[in-house]
Amino acid sequence: MPHIVILEDEPSIAESLIFVLQAESFSTHWESLASKALAYIKAQPVDLIVMDVGLPDMTGFEACKQLRKFSEVPVMFLTARGDELDRVVGLEIGADDYVVKPFSPREVAARVKAILKRVRPVIAASDLSLTNELLPVPEKQREFIIDSERKTIHYYQQLLQLTRFEYYLLQALVEQPGRVFSRDQLLTAVGATADAGYDRSIDGHIKTLRAKLRAVKAAADPIKTQRGFGYCYQPEIH
Repeated sequence: MPHIVILEDEPSIAESLIFVLQAESFSTHWESLASKALAYIKAQPVDLIVMDVGLPDMTGFEACKQLRKFSEVPVMFLTARGDELDRVVGLEIGADDYVVKPFSPREVAARVKAILKRVRPVIAASDLSLTNELLPVPEKQREFIIDSERKTIHYYQQLLQLTRFEYYLLQALVEQPGRVFSRDQLLTAVGATADAGYDRSIDGHIKTLRAKLRAVKAAADPIKTQRGFGYCYQPEIH
């Protein structure tokens, strides 16, 4: 049973989320202070956090920054702020989704299930012996090695230091070489909603990814821009 932490200082909102999440067979734990929630998360396993941005002791953004120092647990922000910049900041500091109040608790539950489905892939019993190994992608993509369990990507045998957003973005491109992804499709791949106003932030993340790849191999240019369409991964010809 997935365990969800709700960090929300308004009891009525927290109670509605608890009701709908428990109805979907999730276990829940509610805190109204970020400091208490962070201590709770350090003490035991948690599968996802639904976190308000406006909290009494610190902002949700600051709480998320502290969380990312010791955990990669998925985070969904709840906020009354509708400004695009706030949404982009939320994603860039490590959030997986961003819901603006007022919202439907059932929509939040649906998004929680979608995030967990993406970040917790089902491992077949026959594959358990492989979970501690780095599994290379096919030969034509051999410049990349993706470890979906550890959430790491090696590029020409060097570990890339990627944010959560960058990891899922690069993974989506590399796993389907030659496919042109629109910005909206890439947003879907990283778990953000296409209508949330993040589409132009994709360009910034692509720019950062290219810089990190060039730092490993300056002459390579694996991420191509298809003007008017989006981006694709083009494997290097060996």
